[in-house]
Amino acid sequence: MLSIDTAIIVLAGVALFAAFVNGAIGYGFSSLTVPLALVFYTNRILNPAVIVIEVFLNLYVLFINRTGVPSVWKRVFPILVGLLPGIAVGAVVLASLQPGWVKLGTYTVILPLILIQAAGWRRPVRSTWLIGLPFGTALGILYSVTTISGPPLALMLNNQGFVREDFRASLAIIRIAESTLTGIAYAFLGLYSLQTGSLLLFIAPSVLIGVPLGAFLIRRLAAETFRRVCMSFDAWIVGFGFSRTLMELGVLGDPGAYLVLATAASIDLVLLYQFFAKRRRGELVFEGIAPATH
Repeated sequence: MLSIDTAIIVLAGVALFAAFVNGAIGYGFSSLTVPLALVFYTNRILNPAVIVIEVFLNLYVLFINRTGVPSVWKRVFPILVGLLPGIAVGAVVLASLQPGWVKLGTYTVILPLILIQAAGWRRPVRSTWLIGLPFGTALGILYSVTTISGPPLALMLNNQGFVREDFRASLAIIRIAESTLTGIAYAFLGLYSLQTGSLLLFIAPSVLIGVPLGAFLIRRLAAETFRRVCMSFDAWIVGFGFSRTLMELGVLGDPGAYLVLATAASIDLVLLYQFFAKRRRGELVFEGIAPATH
C-alpha cells in the first residue's frame, strides 16, 4: 500500500494530466482524476475537493463559450430542472452509504458509459421535457455521488446533433449548474473537512498549470484523436480501479478480479483499432467535443 505522501504525489500528477485534458476538450477533469484517486481515497473525502476545483473550471469553460449560451439554454433547461432532485438524492447517498460500495457503484456506472462513448454510439435524441427531465435527475445523482458526468453528457449532447459551439456552450451551462448545486449540497451535509483543504493544496496548482497548457497545445494536435486516446486511458484506469475495489470488498479475489480490467482493456483495444481504421479511411465524423478557440 502506498504511503499518504506518495498518494498525494500521484494525485497531483493525475490532476495535472486531467486538467490538461479539460483545457483541451472542455471536460474530463473529474472523469480522469476520480477513478485513479479512488484507489487511495474514498468518495466522501475526495469528492468535496474535486467539486471546489470543478466549480472554477466550469466557470472558465462557461466564460469562454458565453456567446453560445443564448441559443442553447432553452434546450438544456429541462436537464437543469432535473438536476435539482437528483443532486439532493445523490448527496444524501454519498453521506450515508459505506464508502467501499460507493466506489464500486462509481466504477460500475462509469465503465460502460466510457466504452459506449468510445464505440461512437449514435441515436438521435430530441431535447424535450420527457427526455431531459429524467436524464437530468439521473445525471444529478451520478454527479453528486461520483463528481463524474462527462461520459453521459457527451453521449446525450452528441446525439442531439449540436454543432461545435452549441455543444460546448450546453456542456458549460449544465456543468456549472451541477457543480455549484452539488457544492452547496455538500456544505449543507457537512462533507467538507480539513482533508478537503489538504487535497486542494496539491490539486489546485496542477489545475492552474494544466488547463491553459491543454488549451494552447490542442491547437497543434488532432482534437478527435487526442480525445479518443484520453478516453482509452480513462477506460483502463476505471477497469483497474474496478478490479481493486472488488478485491477490497471481498467480492472477488486475485487474480479473478483483474478479469474486469482485462475485459475492459480488450474491448477498448478493439474499439481503438476500429477508430484508427476509420480514420485512415476518412470515415470519422465530428463528435462535438472540440478544443477551445479562445
